[in-house]
Amino acid sequence: MDSLITAAARALEAGDPLGALNRVALRNDAPSLALRGIAMAQLGDLAKAKTLLRSAARAFGPREAVARARCVVAEAEIALVSRELNWPPRALAGARATLASHGDVANAAHAGHIEARRLLLLGRIDEAERTLAEIGASPLPAASLVVRELVVVGIAIRRLRTQDARAALDRAGKAARQSGIPALVAEVDSANLILNTPAARLIARGSEHPLLLGEVERLATSTALVVDTFHHVVRRQGVAVSLGTRPVLFALARLLAQAWPADVSREALIAGAFQARHVDESHRARLRVEIGRLRTQLRPLAEISATRQGFELAPRKTRDVLVLARPVEEKHAAVLAILADGEPWSSSALALALQMSARSVQRALEELARSNKVQSFGHGRARRWMTPPVPGFPTGLLLPSPLLKA
Repeated sequence: MDSLITAAARALEAGDPLGALNRVALRNDAPSLALRGIAMAQLGDLAKAKTLLRSAARAFGPREAVARARCVVAEAEIALVSRELNWPPRALAGARATLASHGDVANAAHAGHIEARRLLLLGRIDEAERTLAEIGASPLPAASLVVRELVVVGIAIRRLRTQDARAALDRAGKAARQSGIPALVAEVDSANLILNTPAARLIARGSEHPLLLGEVERLATSTALVVDTFHHVVRRQGVAVSLGTRPVLFALARLLAQAWPADVSREALIAGAFQARHVDESHRARLRVEIGRLRTQLRPLAEISATRQGFELAPRKTRDVLVLARPVEEKHAAVLAILADGEPWSSSALALALQMSARSVQRALEELARSNKVQSFGHGRARRWMTPPVPGFPTGLLLPSPLLKA
């Protein structure tokens, strides 16, 4: 490897893509193409970067398996940044195995970190955790340590382990400063903001206030009866009743919990749970049936009693009833939460991350676009959707996994 290639590689490692391009911009040999591709990716021209990396992979000879594998890893990272979540994971796994078998521990670990970040975006937290465990804690460059710790942060946030998240952020901050790469320092700072962003609202006795992630975590062990709108469960400590497949019952439970200790009129319950504009006797009959079903479901946790005006909730073994609600209740809040990371997403990637049909996601995006909440650029398969980060709106990291199994 000649001196210009070495100097360009060192410039990229230090986060100086322009310095790297100054050394290899006019060269078309395989190593130069690869370095130019990585430099263009750091500068944000992802389409050009992908083209250069593919050209480099083809240009490397049959005996240069490690170099080709590094190109695959770089392309996988571009796919991750571009939110192409359906990029073939087998190609990355093969490149990772090649790098590990040839002793390139740092780049093999980097490939594993990319896969873990992809799994985290898809909400597959257990798999992301296993991938990190496979990599191990072997000595890594500072930049790789930052990426690893940010994945640990993402997992800890999704699992509501605030102390673990803060400890990982501290380690990530030290590694970022050690690397001397401003972009990594900024990424850690951005992750820090998540822990200071309201993650939920607490509604109790007619009032409400925002909760940070740590407060949501403490609420998981509360003795209060909690109606959790994130997971559609009603719970108290270790006992939980899932109403995820019973939206009408959950709507009734929430209305009763929000009004507690007062009762809720039959008209208000019918309007809120059935979306009925005009109440007739058929609605009243249906309400009696649904209240009976809810009473059966909540028997381990609460009683539901009839009053002159309507119905009231009477919790068992506790004197507090709380509603844990999303910080912003919007019809397409989950789509907005994913887009709040400020990155451009394709509709297919959103469908994968949200586990929704592509058509449902497309309809949601079109509706949000009509109300100027999201914007798109590009056409066809190249079309991407994004929105500027909204102050006070949680990102996809704050779409939590179940607090406990029902």
